[in-house]
Amino acid sequence: MDNNQFTAEFESFRGQLKSFILRMTASVQDSEDIVQETYIKAHNSLDSFRGESTLKTWVFAIGANLARDALRSKKRWPENVTDICKEAALGNEVFFQEAMQIRHTSPQGHFEIKEHIAFCFTCVSRSLPLEQQLVVFLKEVYAFKVSEIAGIIDQTEAMVKYYLHVGRQKMIEVFDHRCSLINKQGVCHQCTELNGIFNPKQDIQQELVKIRMVKDAENENKEALFDLRMKILQELDPFESPAAELQLHHLEHNRKVMEEKQ
Repeated sequence: MDNNQFTAEFESFRGQLKSFILRMTASVQDSEDIVQETYIKAHNSLDSFRGESTLKTWVFAIGANLARDALRSKKRWPENVTDICKEAALGNEVFFQEAMQIRHTSPQGHFEIKEHIAFCFTCVSRSLPLEQQLVVFLKEVYAFKVSEIAGIIDQTEAMVKYYLHVGRQKMIEVFDHRCSLINKQGVCHQCTELNGIFNPKQDIQQELVKIRMVKDAENENKEALFDLRMKILQELDPFESPAAELQLHHLEHNRKVMEEKQ
C-alpha cells in the first residue's frame, strides 16, 4: 500500500476513529491528539501492515492502544458522574453563560434529548473497567466483529465475549436504576431538565415521544432498551451533529470536574 492510498483510506474512517477516541477519553483535546498520533504511528509503521486484517482494524488497534495508555493513569469515573457534575455546574455561572452563548449563536448549539442520551452514555461508560469500555464501544457502536476486537485489544475471543457480556450487563444495570427515561423511578432527570433550560418553549412530552427508547420502555426488555441506546450512539457523530458544540462544551465541563477530583 502506498502513502496516498493509506491516507485516502485513513481519511475515510477518521471521523469514526475520532468519535471512538472521544467516547473512550471524554476529552476533545485527547481525541484530536490521539487521532493525529495514530495517523503518524500508522504511517511510519506501514511496512509492518501485512493485510491480515483490514486497514481500519489495524489503525483502530493503534488508536485503542494509545487511548488505553492515556487512560491507565487516570481513575475510573463513578456511576453517578452526572450527578456530581450537575452539582458542579449549578455553582458555575460561567459554564451556563458559555452554554447559552453557544445555544444562541452556534449552528451546532441545539439541544436534543437523543444527543444527551449519547453524551450520558459516554460519561457513565468511564465507570467501566477499561477493557470492558473498549469492547462495548468497538462491538456495539462501531460494529467490529469479535474476532477483530480480539486482534485490536490483543485478547482471545473468549475474553472479548466475557468483557462484552459483563460490560453490557453493568451498563444495563446502571441505566435501569438511574435513567428516568426508561425507568420512571430513575434518579436522573437531566435530559428533561436541560431541555427545559435550553428549549423553554418546547413541549417536553412531544420531544420525548420522538425517542423510541422512551416509547418502548414499558414494553421492551432491558437488553432491547440497551440496544436502542446503542442505536442512538451509532447514528450520532459527536463532532458533526446539530448539537455538537453544546454537548462537547458540556463534556469538557464534566471532564474537568472529574479530573479535579482525582
